[in-house]
Amino acid sequence: MAVVLVQLREREGVKAMGNGMERSAAAPMTVFFSYGFRPFFLGAALFAGVAVPVWILILTGAGNSVLLASARDWHVHEMLFGFLPAVIAGFLLTAVPNWTDRPAIQGRELMGLFILWLAGRVAMVIPLGTPLVSSVVDGAFLVALAGLLWRELAAGHSWGHAPVGVAISLYAAANITFHGLTLTGAETDLALRLALALDLFLLTFIGGRLIPNFTREFLAGQGNRERPASFSRFDGLSIALVLVAALAWTVQPQAVTTGWIFILAGAVNLARLMRWYGWLTWREPLVLSLHIGYGWLVLSMLVLGGALLGTGLVKEDAVHALTTGAVGVMTLAVMTRASLGHTGRARHAGPATMGIYLLVILGAMLRVFGPGTGLPTNLVLGSAGAAWSGAYLLFALVYGPFLLRPSLDE
Repeated sequence: MAVVLVQLREREGVKAMGNGMERSAAAPMTVFFSYGFRPFFLGAALFAGVAVPVWILILTGAGNSVLLASARDWHVHEMLFGFLPAVIAGFLLTAVPNWTDRPAIQGRELMGLFILWLAGRVAMVIPLGTPLVSSVVDGAFLVALAGLLWRELAAGHSWGHAPVGVAISLYAAANITFHGLTLTGAETDLALRLALALDLFLLTFIGGRLIPNFTREFLAGQGNRERPASFSRFDGLSIALVLVAALAWTVQPQAVTTGWIFILAGAVNLARLMRWYGWLTWREPLVLSLHIGYGWLVLSMLVLGGALLGTGLVKEDAVHALTTGAVGVMTLAVMTRASLGHTGRARHAGPATMGIYLLVILGAMLRVFGPGTGLPTNLVLGSAGAAWSGAYLLFALVYGPFLLRPSLDE
């Protein structure tokens, strides 16, 4: 019945809400740029599915390319400043209308922002003109996203979400710093650590809002009397400790004190995670995956702290607990749920969605713990990359049609 309704509506055409433009089957681009999650979730998924295999080829010597930065810096930059900001943009541009009670950014403005992101990806692979021009092109996206976010927050007087605006502005500054250091031939580690520190904050802050709310909604629907703890001073302490740890790591990445702060932040956030009753959501992977993603966030702080103290994993593998684990699982958890809900579909994880979650978790486990098994490095990294990027390609395959077509409830 839903398919029949969609076909009928595609024949008749649907008027876009808010701006009066006609939207029909003859204008799929209008549908694609009707909400931020559509282009940016699909773009991020396709990019992750391609960029990681390309990096593996370069790392193993099977491929070569003229990049704007060194091969290692290109890989890290494109994950931190290319892939992840696209997911963040898709989430924020979809969430901000709810925060501000304002119309969604759509149409030409959204298309322009997406083209700006695409231009940055091209500039990092095929330098456009001089390195300075390519750097400006890539740096413009996060600056534009921060500007749009502040405009909407100010217009909607939604100052309670100002910390997110500050974080995105600092993210833009970190990318500009990266390019400045690259152009002068200096080490880029400071800019990359700042980006990772902001990722820690964003996952802690936004995850702490989404996970208990979605869990509360699910448990209420199941008739379960248990409820996640409401936001309290304990949550504020959890976020503050992550901020302190992230700041300490940015300015003193080798200090023993930084390691102990990470251990403390991880332990407190583990207690925070336990207050959300994630084990009661095992019947719905769409919710459970968010808890698993936050669990990876906790693990990343603990193993990074241990690495700085000289115990457990080496620092590179510990950092991947944050990037492939926490970022990988939580982004896909948010992308799948938002894509289902905002296209009028039931918020339930089917077999394909469960496959997406299993692949990204497998990829993260292989990348973080695989190097310590003694297996050949190329085998471990290749398997981890195939599983992790495969999760995003599967998302594009399964959810791409949803993102390209009108919502079922329009």
